[in-house]
Amino acid sequence: MKAAFFLTLLSLACLVALVQCHGGSRYDLLGKLMRAQRSKRQSEGHSTESMSTEYSPVYTGPQDGLKEGDRIQALPGQPNGVNLDQYSGYVTVDPKAGRALFYYFVESQNSSSKPLVLWLNGGPGCSSLGAGAMAELGPFRVNSDGNTLSYNEYAWSNVANILFLESPAGVGFSYSNTTSDYDKSGDKQTAEDNYTFLLNWLERFPEYKTRDFFITGESYAGHYVPQLSQKILQNNKITNQTVINLKGIAIGNAWIDFETGVKGMYDFFWTHSLISDEINEGINLNCNFSSETTISDVCEHYLDNADAAVGNIFIYDIYAPLCSPSSNSTRPISVFDPCSEDYIHTYLNIPEVQKSMHANVTNIPGPWESCNDAIFYGWKDQPLTVLPVIEELMVSGISVWIYSGDTDGRVPTTSTRYSINNLGTSVKTPWYPWYTQGEVGGYAVGYQNLAFVTIRGAGHFVPSYQPARALAFFSSFLAGELPSADET
Repeated sequence: MKAAFFLTLLSLACLVALVQCHGGSRYDLLGKLMRAQRSKRQSEGHSTESMSTEYSPVYTGPQDGLKEGDRIQALPGQPNGVNLDQYSGYVTVDPKAGRALFYYFVESQNSSSKPLVLWLNGGPGCSSLGAGAMAELGPFRVNSDGNTLSYNEYAWSNVANILFLESPAGVGFSYSNTTSDYDKSGDKQTAEDNYTFLLNWLERFPEYKTRDFFITGESYAGHYVPQLSQKILQNNKITNQTVINLKGIAIGNAWIDFETGVKGMYDFFWTHSLISDEINEGINLNCNFSSETTISDVCEHYLDNADAAVGNIFIYDIYAPLCSPSSNSTRPISVFDPCSEDYIHTYLNIPEVQKSMHANVTNIPGPWESCNDAIFYGWKDQPLTVLPVIEELMVSGISVWIYSGDTDGRVPTTSTRYSINNLGTSVKTPWYPWYTQGEVGGYAVGYQNLAFVTIRGAGHFVPSYQPARALAFFSSFLAGELPSADET
C-alpha cells in the first residue's frame, strides 16, 4: 500500500506544480542517477554475468483474438488522409501478480518486407510512448493545442515496423495489481519482464516470429537494450519456446559506464565553455571516478561547483531554448519544440485518447506521466557498467551500433568515445563525415564488431532535434552499412 500511496502522491504533486515529471528536461532522472552513483558505486557491481546454460520456462498466456482487439481505428486528432495500421494495449507478464506492460505498435507500409524494431526509453522509469513515440520517432507529434496531431514525415516506421514498450510496470500506462512490485524494479527484473513481454507479443502477432528483429533505445536504455539482448541470445540457445531472430542493437547517448560517463560529461562541460578553467582544473586534480576509489569531499566540491556553473540550460541539448509562453506554438517537425512534453502530457490524459488506445483500463491513480519518480527511487540494481555485456554482444554475431547526438550535455559524445576506448576494439573504417540531404549529417567510425555514429546538431533525444538525419542514420543501421560518405 505504501508504494500505491507514493505513486498517487507523486502524481498529485506533479499536477499541482504544473511541471511534467519528464526525464528529458526539468526532471533529469539521469542526472539524479549519476549523483546517486557517486556515493553508491563501491557497493554496486559490474554487470559481468555471462550467458547461462540453465533455463526456466517463461510465462506465455493465450493470445488468440487479442491482436484485433488492440487495433487503433484512429487516434483522436489524427490528420485526415493518414492511414496507418496501429495497435496498442496490454500484455500480461505475470498473471499471479497482475503485472502487465503497455505497448504501442506502428506497422510500416508493406510491413511484411520490413523488420521489427523494439524501441525503449530509459530513465530509469520513463515512458517510451511519451518520449519515443510522441516526441521522437513515431508517426505523429502532438500539436501545441494538446488535442491534435501532426504527421511526422521522418518517422522510423517509414522503414520498419516499430514497437514502443512502457517498462517496467509503473511506468506510463503499465501497471501491476501487486503494489509491492513497484518496490522491486531494477535492471534484472526489467530485462526479465521485457523478454516475457516479447514472447507473448509474438504469440499475439505471430507473423513477426521469424522476422528480422532489432532493439533500439537511448539514455538509460543503454542498460535495458544490452541486457535484454543478452537474455534473448541466452534463451535462444536453451529454450524450446520462441527463438527471437535478433539481428542487431543501436543505443543512443547511452548511459553504459559510470567512470567514462562522468569523466566525459565534465570534460564536455569545459570544452564547450560551460565551466571555468579553475573548476576544470580542480576536477582533474582531485577527482578519480574509477570504482576502486571513493570520491573525496574536495572532488565533490568541484563537481557541485561545475553543476551550478552550467546554469539554467537544457542540459540534454545545451543550445536548445527552454520552454516558455513565447515558444508555446506548433512548429514544423524539423524544428525542436521545447514545450512538446507539455502537449504530450495533455494529450495522453484525454479520456478519449486513452480509450482509443485501450489504455488505463484499471484506472491507474493520478494522470499518465512521462516518468515515475517512485520507480526511480526504488530501483534495486543498476550496475556501474554494462561494457562487459556489450563486449559479449560484439562477439555474438549481431550488429552493435552506438550513436550520439553531439549537443547533448548529459551523456555527451566524449563520454561515449571514452567508453568505446575502454572496449579496446580496433578501427576498421577510420573516422569520416557522413552526408545526407547534401550536408554533413555527423561523423562515423567503424570498429571491429562495432559502429559509432554521431548526429550533428542533435541533443540527447536525437530524432527530436534532427529527424531527417536520425532517419538516415537508422536506415543505414538496418541495412548494416555505415552512413554514406557521398556529398551529393
